[in-house]
Amino acid sequence: MYKNIIFDFGGVVVDFAPKDFLMNHFMNRLAEEETYALVFGSQEWQDLDRGTISREEANRSMLENAARANRVFEVQTCIEEWAGMLRTKKDTVQIMRKLKAAGYRLYYLTNIPADIMDELRQREWFSLFDGGIASCDVHLCKPEPEIFTTLMQTFRLAYDETIFIDDNKANAQAAYNLGITGILYKNPKSFARALAACGIEVV
Repeated sequence: MYKNIIFDFGGVVVDFAPKDFLMNHFMNRLAEEETYALVFGSQEWQDLDRGTISREEANRSMLENAARANRVFEVQTCIEEWAGMLRTKKDTVQIMRKLKAAGYRLYYLTNIPADIMDELRQREWFSLFDGGIASCDVHLCKPEPEIFTTLMQTFRLAYDETIFIDDNKANAQAAYNLGITGILYKNPKSFARALAACGIEVV
């Protein structure tokens, strides 16, 4: 019987689609691919999630790399505007409210920089969570098994009583490998069907 449900943030609770963001801004495949590599696919981005670099240091390094690639305008645009992607996914929050009302305990496990985590903590849905782990606080990132075990041990959660939802297949698989039921989030309807398959009705 499941008691605990763990949510990823980006792509599950809030929108995060950097490739769509780049396409909408630049409409040039080469520019999009090169800018993705310089920003969202960069070592700096990973270091921000891991909490080992400041936002200022990361931005400076990304712009230096952009200058060498002749992509300063594109990278500066990302730096200034990317956080606008993080709109709350209302369908997910509605499901979270139903789960909470039904007595399930909700947790988060997210790869996220400290400044964005601070912003999300201010959103009205954040109080639905009973706790969670942010990568920037523990210097670990999904899909590393250690970040999952840190969460499970911190909140004394039983693996066979826990479901984990993520839009990244490798992360959902990592949870499954540890004995946690992993759900790959694609859209609200498939998410509700996956919960129903686990015996949890949210309709």
